[in-house]
Amino acid sequence: MQILLRLAKLTESDDSLEKVSEFPVIVESLKCLCNIVFNSQMAQQLSLELNLAAKLCNLLRKCKDRKFINDIKCFDLRLLFLLSLLHTDIRSQLRYELQGLPLLTQILESAFSIKWTDEYESAIDHNGPPLSPQETDCAIEALKALFNVTVDSWKVHKESDSHQFRVMAAVLRHCLLIIGPTEEKTEELHSNAVNLLSNVPVSCLDVLICPLTHEETAQEGTTLDEQPSDKTAEKETVLKNNTMVYNGMNMEAIHVLLSFMEKRIDKGSSYREGLTPVLSLLTECSRAHRNIRKFLKDQVLPPLRDVTNRPEVGSTVRNKLVRLMTHVDLGVKQIAAEFLFVLCKERVDSLLKYTGYGNAAGLLAARGLLAGGRGDNWYSEDEDTDTEEYKNAKPKEELLKPMGLKPDGTITPLEEALNQYSVIEETSSDTD
Repeated sequence: MQILLRLAKLTESDDSLEKVSEFPVIVESLKCLCNIVFNSQMAQQLSLELNLAAKLCNLLRKCKDRKFINDIKCFDLRLLFLLSLLHTDIRSQLRYELQGLPLLTQILESAFSIKWTDEYESAIDHNGPPLSPQETDCAIEALKALFNVTVDSWKVHKESDSHQFRVMAAVLRHCLLIIGPTEEKTEELHSNAVNLLSNVPVSCLDVLICPLTHEETAQEGTTLDEQPSDKTAEKETVLKNNTMVYNGMNMEAIHVLLSFMEKRIDKGSSYREGLTPVLSLLTECSRAHRNIRKFLKDQVLPPLRDVTNRPEVGSTVRNKLVRLMTHVDLGVKQIAAEFLFVLCKERVDSLLKYTGYGNAAGLLAARGLLAGGRGDNWYSEDEDTDTEEYKNAKPKEELLKPMGLKPDGTITPLEEALNQYSVIEETSSDTD
């Protein structure tokens, strides 16, 4: 272990990384350390005694702004991820003693070549080249290490913590808006970004959306989805550079998350690992941030015009999510139902309008809302979005009709069945 640490430039005596000829040896030494630490409990214990996490952070600081040593950074980060995965104590050391949150965030900034235009806003070049394979791998390892560092970050206690998490969320927003060298690498990059965003305190996720700049406002184009029957509805717009805008806010990152979610649904497998993180993230964002909820409601549950087909029939995002409400995996169907419930502002009547009573029965039973009402959270009141088609069909829907058995064993509406039993009881009763 000590020999490998020396060859990997992880000892205290090495001050810089100047000899390019040594770089292949450093990379191979880090690879060996990764394999040994992963497979040997003794090596894991030695890593603690040798304070390997601190040495890895020092090496990262030496090379964080130097792009020509991406391989060194990549395997340094991989070893840091393994240590924080195998030893929970190292997570706390990384977070507080070693300042791992700002350090790893800076590694991501360097990998993405981020240029800040405001405190929590970065410049996005939609026509720029994709990330290189080396930059993508480095970013993925940094995202995985950051996930371990922040896995217990449920609450923000200090203003400095809030600032750090907002910076990280802004970097992750940038991550969602760029692409890797291949479609598979892009999905892997975005998947790790989603996982990390799930660790960010929900109050800091407001940086995922931002107001339009003056230049963007001047370029604003036509609406994607006109709603002529509702003059007061806030409409989604598109800019000339295809930026998604809603209510004056840039919604590109949220739209990417929504598209990512739909792709995971379309895969049809591994829902618990692949789908629930992004669904949970979108649910919490919608519950805490009104503009995000309204945008997602507009995309997922637009004004209801098709009132002839069942809610689970079709290829829209709503149809796909409604089908998940009766999935065999309890966790999957719960989070899918919760997401739609939050988009409906936790109003039972609104949820039933979009999903039907049978699909929503599981959620409503768990919440004690089978008789109607609304959830515990408060939401602002929005304008009426019922379409003329829905208003005309609403009196004919008969979402739920209790049924009962007649004396002859056939099914009939419950009220009629009770009346027949009452008649039989009256005629057969003893007058004495």
